[in-house]
Amino acid sequence: MRNRLGPVTYSVDLRVRSGPAFVTFQGCGFTSDPYPLPEVPVDTSSIPDARTLAAILSQYRTPSFGRSLTQLLTSAIPFALVWIAALLALRVGFWLTLLLAVLAAGFMLRLFMIQHDCGHGAFFRSQRLNDLVGGVLGVLTLVPYRYWRKTHAIHHKTSGDLDYRTFGDISTLTVAEYRALPPLKRIGYRLYRHPFVLLVIGPIWQFMLKHRLPLDLPWSWKREWTSVLLTNLGILALVVVAWQAVGLTNFLLVQLPISLIAGSMGVFLFYVQHQFEDTYWREHPEWDFHAAGLAGSSYLVLPKVLQWFTANIGLHHIHHVNSRIPNYRLPECYAEQPVFRHVTRITLWDGIKTLRLGLWDQEAGKLVSFREARARRGLDERVRA
Repeated sequence: MRNRLGPVTYSVDLRVRSGPAFVTFQGCGFTSDPYPLPEVPVDTSSIPDARTLAAILSQYRTPSFGRSLTQLLTSAIPFALVWIAALLALRVGFWLTLLLAVLAAGFMLRLFMIQHDCGHGAFFRSQRLNDLVGGVLGVLTLVPYRYWRKTHAIHHKTSGDLDYRTFGDISTLTVAEYRALPPLKRIGYRLYRHPFVLLVIGPIWQFMLKHRLPLDLPWSWKREWTSVLLTNLGILALVVVAWQAVGLTNFLLVQLPISLIAGSMGVFLFYVQHQFEDTYWREHPEWDFHAAGLAGSSYLVLPKVLQWFTANIGLHHIHHVNSRIPNYRLPECYAEQPVFRHVTRITLWDGIKTLRLGLWDQEAGKLVSFREARARRGLDERVRA
């Protein structure tokens, strides 16, 4: 893992205030980095001011209808073809269906990334078209479009803010908060942060159960509840049609592995984009939107084929600074703007190693494992003695 938020060539006021106004600016590591840089410490004071960043990124915000449509078709059509192949493979053996399910899950993940762009208003110029495509894809991905759109916007608005840990984040406690918990709640938090729970049980709960009835959603959010209802009805209609066409058992043998694998992939990607050792967490008075985007979001360096399936979401730091940039323009921005190369780069192996982390150490300014937190406490007690 390499920290890259180093000095940049801007002679402007580098202090950036936080606040709601910044919402308007949103909108196997087996590959070598094309822009190698020397090791440098994270330095959030080197981030350009809001106006400079807005000017830099504004040129990449405009989506191309042709490129968006091509991306949609080259994701949806192959998904359908692989799904049919997985169904036919049941005649050979379930093992072959499972192999094809991995490929189909890759295309489903890419379709979710398109839904993600639609939710940010970044995929098409027309918001109606974004909402239409995003809503339809939500039936396939099991993610109610407007519910996810709103909660994910909250995540962008508050990412890295210790005083606003609400919707759309992986729950993260500070060392002090964890120590203050009663024993049973400590056990519950440790189970929640366990890789098996995060990557296996978590996706089942989140995508198959919680999204069907998200009781944490305020009842006053009527449009979001309507989206949940319409998505559930769409899923029910899809299941009924598939039941009549191929049989319920065959449908489930194909679709369940695809959904589970895609869900685990998605959770892992979301995890490594923010849950790395030198990520960014601050209390609200010191919190800064752009620092949270650049220091609190990683650049996940992926092989080209995985970068394609994940629709460039590995360039997450750029996305968090301006979420209105279409995914297919993120590499262009990265290549042309040196400021976005000075961030924490991680590989897939780095990402796997971050799964051991579970607590934010405010004194050390980094995420630590439970073992490290326990060792730190023992050291502190010996020092006090």
